[in-house]
Amino acid sequence: MKTFLCAVVMVMIMTTSSSADQLRMAVTTSFHNSGLASILLPEIKKDIGLTIQLLVVGTGQAIKLGKAGDVDAILVHSKSAEQALVDSGYVLHRREIMFNDFVIVGPSSDPANVRKASTAVEAMQAIASAKSTFVSRGDDSGTHLKERDIWIGAGLDPVNFEHWYWSVGAGMGVALNTATAQGAYIFTDRASWLNFKNKADQILLFQGDPILFNQYAYLPVNPSKHPHVKANFSTNLENWLTSKRAEALINGYKINNEKLFFFNAKR
Repeated sequence: MKTFLCAVVMVMIMTTSSSADQLRMAVTTSFHNSGLASILLPEIKKDIGLTIQLLVVGTGQAIKLGKAGDVDAILVHSKSAEQALVDSGYVLHRREIMFNDFVIVGPSSDPANVRKASTAVEAMQAIASAKSTFVSRGDDSGTHLKERDIWIGAGLDPVNFEHWYWSVGAGMGVALNTATAQGAYIFTDRASWLNFKNKADQILLFQGDPILFNQYAYLPVNPSKHPHVKANFSTNLENWLTSKRAEALINGYKINNEKLFFFNAKR
């Protein structure tokens, strides 16, 4: 298994405002790479006067930041990890906001015949059987955890994979660029793929299996664990993210006339 060690990169996005009006939120690289943040953040500022400072990391790192009280809230997509954080008491609750799905992308020549698979498990088994180059994020993100679950479901363990499996230890953008450069298969969320500009000869080869469902949830950090967090701001943001205004913006965000996310917050 080929592994690349990359430092964790946190990207901060903010608009001009006093620090008193800012909320720090850890979000996944897949959410950021989708381009949706650039649509939502200005409207949040306009509607409720709140500037959001995004720390863009994998889900695993986002959860660590929430547990440490380094952010006021997190927006991630790994239900089991989220529920464990809720159970630990470090966040107040888990609120589902929107969903999309995962897909498998690869070279148009499709040497592993992934497009002929009827399930995601079969698709991954085909890649492993052909020992076709596969790029994994390998960063403990929600995407990486889902990919690993499917390998395990296929009766395979990435720990035992050989030179054809590349673990880059980085975000979705870096992983997609690596896959493009190598003409490799990759497991990615649909939104990141649609917004990815450097597609070259890569195409979407597999989609539609219910197991590829990808739910995003909002988790406000518990002020009883970290009194310095801005609980009022995180509540205001949650109310906005679950509002009809957010619903219209999320459902209305499209690339090439294809929706990237589907709002499903319960009010």
